[in-house]
Amino acid sequence: MPAIAGDREAVRRIAYELVETKAKEGVIYVEIRYSPHLLANCHVDPIPWGQTEGDLTPDEVVNLVNQGLQDGERDFRIKARSILCCMRHMPSWSPEVVELCKKYRNNSVVAIDLAGDENAKVDNASEHKKAYEEAERCGIHRTVHAGEAGPPAMIKEAVYHLKAERIGHGYHVLEDPELYKELLRAKMHFEVCPWSSYLTGACHPDFGKHPLTQFKKDRANYSINTDDPLIFNSNIDKDYGIVKDYMGFTEEDFKRVNINAAQSSFLPEKEKQELLNTLYAAYGMDPSAS
Repeated sequence: MPAIAGDREAVRRIAYELVETKAKEGVIYVEIRYSPHLLANCHVDPIPWGQTEGDLTPDEVVNLVNQGLQDGERDFRIKARSILCCMRHMPSWSPEVVELCKKYRNNSVVAIDLAGDENAKVDNASEHKKAYEEAERCGIHRTVHAGEAGPPAMIKEAVYHLKAERIGHGYHVLEDPELYKELLRAKMHFEVCPWSSYLTGACHPDFGKHPLTQFKKDRANYSINTDDPLIFNSNIDKDYGIVKDYMGFTEEDFKRVNINAAQSSFLPEKEKQELLNTLYAAYGMDPSAS
């Protein structure tokens, strides 16, 4: 990010080219997440990456990303939406993140996220908590990175404290069988990233022992995703290849995973139904059987 932060043309262009990349991977709908503040160099404290102060605000970053995504949608004929991230180590940014979610909610932005070091717990008075309360009040969708490196308590915090509708990663939920049972019953959606979890050491290095094998067995609600494709040098084929080769995923399993992903997407209901219908048609599935 330091290479492009503060550069209007670069910010717009990488959003556009990301849509192009996803289209080439055969993706028809993507939710892209990022922190607007980490790409800005103005109205942000501290200014990230040691940049000198300029005139690109977090608000304009979102606007530029939206332009890139929308141009990409038009040119590559897939649907792209974004999720704006609060950063755990920067609670002072969170009030603006939720305001940007509100401002652009009908313009590419579909949800709020909380990312960063899980050692930073969220207390009742924190700006993260207030931002999530405001998001819930306004009907803005909510996801939280939790239980990737952190313990099950972080997932509890995300679900019960921040009212998350999806959990980013969530692998360590298996260490709390009661919580896991509750979340299975509630059909909580887990955003699973196999290759990333291997590289970060979030899970056992043997893919046969990955929490995803348990999720699959229990028919949990989860999706398979790339995580930081540039950092991890990955695409969706790599993650699909891992679960096929090491976890025995079949064609039927992939269909089910993608139906789950569409059903748990943060699209408005009408667009979500259109996405599901596209998948049902492509998979030759009867919608009533899913």
